[in-house]
Amino acid sequence: MRPEHFQILRTSHGPYGSVYFDDSHNTEDAAAQLELKWRALREQLVQQGAEPALIECIEQAVTGSRPPIGRSGRGVIASAGGVLLNEHLIRPAGPVVRVSPLPYLVPVVEHGVDHSAYAVAIVDHEGADITLWRDGTAVSDTVDGDAYPVHKASGAESAGYGDPQRTAEGARAQNIRAVADRLAKLVDDTAPEFVFIAGEVQSRSDLVADLPERVTSRAVELHVGARHSGFDDDALQHEIEQVFQRRRVTVIDDAAQRFSAEVGRGSGLATEGLDGVTAALRAGAVDTLIIGELGDATVVADDDITVIAPNANVLSELGTAPTQTLRADEALPMVAIATDASLVRTDERISPGDGIAAILRYPLP
Repeated sequence: MRPEHFQILRTSHGPYGSVYFDDSHNTEDAAAQLELKWRALREQLVQQGAEPALIECIEQAVTGSRPPIGRSGRGVIASAGGVLLNEHLIRPAGPVVRVSPLPYLVPVVEHGVDHSAYAVAIVDHEGADITLWRDGTAVSDTVDGDAYPVHKASGAESAGYGDPQRTAEGARAQNIRAVADRLAKLVDDTAPEFVFIAGEVQSRSDLVADLPERVTSRAVELHVGARHSGFDDDALQHEIEQVFQRRRVTVIDDAAQRFSAEVGRGSGLATEGLDGVTAALRAGAVDTLIIGELGDATVVADDDITVIAPNANVLSELGTAPTQTLRADEALPMVAIATDASLVRTDERISPGDGIAAILRYPLP
């Protein structure tokens, strides 16, 4: 997951409340179940010493979020100043409740959706509705083709002025070309990672055939709805998230292969264990932090978490007094984000020492 996903956390201040729970909406009593789940989460927040303002922020996110489709999870991270992350999770997680000096990000890395910039085009033979999603905001545009008619005339309308079928086909082709030109310009200007194309089958096929290669290389056809005959926004979003989920699996594969290859070569561009990873984080050398099963492991740090070490002896040798003992599964991801490192939650592909590993930008001396 890209560090930009957590940009808001870089300038925030704790204590934080981190809550993860199953918010599946696949039963008739889902709303009542959510209320019961919130009561249990609230009780844990109170037990862990959360301030009322923090609890109120989390409650608004938990109870006020739009219901998902089917099985789903949700992660909420907040401070007393407000909700910082309110994330839909592809798979249910938890329940997990933490009140701590740092946010707990691992479930978001594992089950969240890392949305880079992407475009959605809902197309028919009259034009398209195009939306660019970037940095959590959406910019929409409509392409209305000027060519008519797009439907073949009946026999009674055919007399006298050429072949109505050919006229309609020409109009449809002209409108599709207008959409293709608009998408090509959007790709040139904004470089979205994906261009999702939805609409009825023939319109999608005609558009994809008309797109230049620099757009088709990003294009993904979605089999949901049609432009003017009812469209399920939730179903569309679900399909988009499935694409990002498949990309996430590819990212994990790539990280595991890179890590194993660098270890095998002895290049110095991979490290594992708390000693090696904390040293690499201190040097700003981590490109990708690979998070395994850290359990209850801890690290120590100075007041600002600018110097981090596996234990007090190492920190003292660095000339810094240890002032904080922190959970490793909270501190290491936050330090990685502060140094623009990506985060990957590993699975059975690799089992790093101490449950943590990293791919490095450059070898340490």
